[in-house]
Amino acid sequence: MKSSISFLLGGRVKTLNTFDPNLTVLEYLRVEQRLCGTKEGCAEGDCGACTVVVGDLDGESIRYRAVNSCLVFLGSLDGKQLITVEDLKSGACKLHPVQSSMVDLHGSQCGFCTPGFIMSLFALYKSEPTPTMESTEDALVGNLCRCTGYRTILDAAREMVVRRSPDFFSEQELETVKLLKSMRSEETIELSSAKGRFYIPRSVQELCRLRQEHPDGYLLAGGTDLGLQVTKQRKKLDPIICLSDVSELKKVVESDSEVRIGSAVTYTDALAVLEKHFPAFAQLVLRLGSRQIRNLGTIGGNLANASPIGDSPPALLALDAEVNLCSANGSRTVPLSEFFVGYRQTNMKADEILESIRVPLLKADEIFKTYKISKRFDQDISTLCAGIRVSLEGGRVSSVRVAFGGMAATPARASLCEKALEGKPWNEEQVCAAAEFLDQDFQPMTDFRGSARYRSLVAKNLLRKFFLESGTPGMQTGVL
Repeated sequence: MKSSISFLLGGRVKTLNTFDPNLTVLEYLRVEQRLCGTKEGCAEGDCGACTVVVGDLDGESIRYRAVNSCLVFLGSLDGKQLITVEDLKSGACKLHPVQSSMVDLHGSQCGFCTPGFIMSLFALYKSEPTPTMESTEDALVGNLCRCTGYRTILDAAREMVVRRSPDFFSEQELETVKLLKSMRSEETIELSSAKGRFYIPRSVQELCRLRQEHPDGYLLAGGTDLGLQVTKQRKKLDPIICLSDVSELKKVVESDSEVRIGSAVTYTDALAVLEKHFPAFAQLVLRLGSRQIRNLGTIGGNLANASPIGDSPPALLALDAEVNLCSANGSRTVPLSEFFVGYRQTNMKADEILESIRVPLLKADEIFKTYKISKRFDQDISTLCAGIRVSLEGGRVSSVRVAFGGMAATPARASLCEKALEGKPWNEEQVCAAAEFLDQDFQPMTDFRGSARYRSLVAKNLLRKFFLESGTPGMQTGVL
């Protein structure tokens, strides 16, 4: 057992054994380190002003990713490198190519959001030698600016590619890799003080032990949901059990029949396999949050928090996914359709954790699509989300799954609608008739995102839209 965490702050080793487990990286930087280049805008991962970059070992190199520091718990930095805007300048205060491009192309006005933009561009600079305009815009979609109109920032992004040269981080990478390796430990970290408890298990076995000992503890995967309980609701979370270093939970395994996604796999790390096998699901993932959010958030966490408006569940319900649950007493597999039992409630036992998600591969004749309705196209909570899959034989429906989020207390399949379609001709008349059963499958609520009547009407129209777009079997493209 180890009783401290170690990480790099820029190039400086930090070892801590006593700190508030609820302390975010943003608060640590601004309050304890007086590094105020990182700004607080929204404290909920929307504005990007607090963007920092985390470097993590990837074999013999370092993988750099932008994250929202307002949502990252300090304890989760163990064995990683934290890079802020203050760290980018090299000797004699020479600006990094990203910084000099922003200065020369007038990418800053009031300057409040500028450090966050620079850190997002720095992560892009380190991960993509020749980024396209599409990937550049994706890298910046999580950063908001009220002054520049973004054009000059995009100009700076293009210019940084022209000015590309080996930077300080590339020159020091071998030494940084050695430092990070020296910090790595296979021991479970257990921090306990008057300020609270924070645990970092290294294996599923250790995780299950801790879960059995602390059934009321808070499981921390990406923190994009849990972090809001600290930053917005001012809750004191104790103890926190961090999942980010449990190697078994971070694997994606493909076979001829299925894909298994570990519960601590981030959206970013799952994206390649989703694009390969379920492109409609991948398109949905690209809309649910910025790169900063996708670099932190996990599909497993999206399922485990059981939000009725989570974006992943409808797609996975339509794909007949299953979840593997495990505890110190063994494991069991549960169909996702039986996993959600009430508002933010699952049928997981107090000592169980969600280990992985099993997703069967689509057959060649199956049509699968996802739809998301929200006020903004990007980075917005769903008013309504749908996953629909159909298999046809001789012009008739041989199998169908229709699933919605935002229509009930839990994400759920539309069982009566499905029954009205099974075995029937696949035509507009039958689809419109089946859509009317959605009023019996769901009794949606009215809130500020949409009325019950609106949700009901849109759900029916999405089923009709699916029919109109389903002319070619195997067609999975497109997300509304």
